[in-house]
Amino acid sequence: MRRDGSGGAGATTAAVFGEVLRHHREVAGLTQGDLAVKIPCDRSLVARVETGTRVPQRRFVLACDRELGTGEMFAKLWRKIDWYPEVSHPDWFKRRAEMDAQAVAIRTYQGQVIPGLLQTEEYARALFSRSVPGDEKEVEERLRARMSRQQRFLDPDGPLLIAVLDESSIRTMMSDDAVMRNQCAHLLAMGQRPNVCIQVAPAHDGRIIRPDTSMSLITLPNGEVWVYSESLDNGHFNRDPAVIARHAQTYDVLRADALSARDSAALIRDAMEGYAHDDCMAQEQPQRGQCRRLHRNSPRYPRLRPRKGQ
Repeated sequence: MRRDGSGGAGATTAAVFGEVLRHHREVAGLTQGDLAVKIPCDRSLVARVETGTRVPQRRFVLACDRELGTGEMFAKLWRKIDWYPEVSHPDWFKRRAEMDAQAVAIRTYQGQVIPGLLQTEEYARALFSRSVPGDEKEVEERLRARMSRQQRFLDPDGPLLIAVLDESSIRTMMSDDAVMRNQCAHLLAMGQRPNVCIQVAPAHDGRIIRPDTSMSLITLPNGEVWVYSESLDNGHFNRDPAVIARHAQTYDVLRADALSARDSAALIRDAMEGYAHDDCMAQEQPQRGQCRRLHRNSPRYPRLRPRKGQ
């Protein structure tokens, strides 16, 4: 049985998904490398999905349907699979991951880094490479676990996700300009989803009361609410009604003081434009003229100015 109580567990495992993908790829007369070129992605990604050791992302799944002529078969199968049991999560984070797999609403605040539910694969890989340097296997396992948590929230009918980001999370460089530019673009795309709202607490407004650490208010299907926060090595849970009420009030005030979703998107676009400009400036001298032309021809976004009275 799947965690949501529906039947059909036997045909909804990562391994079976991989076997079905391999079958249709071979029927189409394609090697793993051929399919990787068409998607496009690394051949190793196709191999790991086929062996059931990697959770495929929605873009990958849609590309498989398109390139293999399978209609929406892979997309439908992908949505039905309970991927969580197929991936490993760090022990201290298992409980939080299980809550993400069940939650009907998550309200979260994050400083310094982008929340895991909103990270791109490249951003998350760079983050994990810092925390476990030199251990590529551990990085890939953590990456696979993190990406698997996001899938429920990619569905238009998925759980509600409200995220307030400290501006520092958008301005703090992770890896390089290209990674940050793509991360900003991903935030903008996620913010367009009907079940997702992204707001930014601007750095220039010192009157905003920010929580001392990242925090999430998680609502489960039975109406139970938990508050979750992180220290360096541990996750902390609490469902004391008084604690929940206090943190909920803090969060609601934070949301009210943060930029609106529209103004937040403008700030994120501004940051994305800055990363594109910085990347362009870093090119070799012979390419700088072309960079300037590209920059002039790119869309211009208004820079945010402090609101009146700030």
